Amino acid sequence: MDTFIARQPIFDLKKNVFAYELLFRSGWENYFSHDDIDQAASKVIGDSVLVHGLDTLTAGRKGFYNFSRETLLEAYYTVLPKEETVVEILEDVEPDAEVIKAAEKLKAAGYTLALDDFVYNERFAPLLDLADIIKVDFLLSDRFEQLELAARFAPKGIKMLAEKVETWEIYQDAIKMGYVYFQGYFFSKPTVMTSKDIPAFKLHYLQILKELQKSDLSYDGLEKIIKMEVSLSYKLLRYINSAFFGWKTNISSINHALVLMGENDVKKWASLMVLSSMADDKPNELVVQAVFRARFSECLAPRFGLSAHSQDLFLMGMFSLIDAIIDTSLSELLEKLPIADDIKLALLEQKGRMGEVFQLLLAYERGNWEEIAELTARFKINDDGISRYYLDALEWANQSFKGVNT
Repeated sequence: MDTFIARQPIFDLKKNVFAYELLFRSGWENYFSHDDIDQAASKVIGDSVLVHGLDTLTAGRKGFYNFSRETLLEAYYTVLPKEETVVEILEDVEPDAEVIKAAEKLKAAGYTLALDDFVYNERFAPLLDLADIIKVDFLLSDRFEQLELAARFAPKGIKMLAEKVETWEIYQDAIKMGYVYFQGYFFSKPTVMTSKDIPAFKLHYLQILKELQKSDLSYDGLEKIIKMEVSLSYKLLRYINSAFFGWKTNISSINHALVLMGENDVKKWASLMVLSSMADDKPNELVVQAVFRARFSECLAPRFGLSAHSQDLFLMGMFSLIDAIIDTSLSELLEKLPIADDIKLALLEQKGRMGEVFQLLLAYERGNWEEIAELTARFKINDDGISRYYLDALEWANQSFKGVNT
């Protein structure tokens, strides 16, 4: 039986990932009826520990878990490690005496308490005395409310979290208001640049990517380019000698490694190395997310009848965040890379069969199960087992990125 999962990163002021909010559903529907709210909340907790594993889901960072009234009163949070858990009390939980007592109990146990989609009302005063984090929905509130909440509660030591931050401008405005955590899709967009020139060292990496896309890939030619970038050569050799590959014989040269890996893996791992190097000044989450997208897209290939193009789908996912990684428009970058027109069409317009894969990827990434159901029906895709692909891709990305940084 499939379990359904999505996770959304929460960033700090330095654009590093502070935590992940974990979103689970029992099916493709993007909602639960009133009677099932408690079941949904308990499923999040149970699946994260018993099915998926916290190492895969949060990679050692904190996890935000939605708590209904029942799951809070039953203290289900005790199955989660307090150092890595944020208990997020849903906005529709009435702060009566039992709820306040339960909140006091979880605080005494050392857990972090957050109030979800907070709108001020005097009856929440007892919870506000206990809260560590307040989440404010930036789509459902106006700027006056956002500013007033930050001005009132930030001086009391409560951390303000801006939710649904969709643009760089909103992110910057939230910082000025006093918000310190941010959740939304701003990170996947490039910042506004005063110039569109690509730095010289990043142009060198683009040359490597060009080499990788040649139909007649030359190991000797690729080795020559990689050797020109000392740090990349070092990372590549360290990575392929790591336990991730499980090779017992040390690899003495780049060419030796490339031959052993084979063309498909060479394209994958070298692309990963290059993107990681280009993202030295960006949040690690960008590279992890790009690698996740690459792997997830590749796994989806058979469902769309694109098994023969699985490597193209891998590259599509990998390149889907390259604009954010090197702060240049995606259309400009794709003009410089000799990749298939199908990939360019998918990334720029979400059209074609590969574009359909990209649409499904983005919907799944957002945890929008209603949209996923609509897309799988429209594209005539068998959805059985796709949630497993998602988890496998997350684990694969996490492991891959660990190898890059060894």
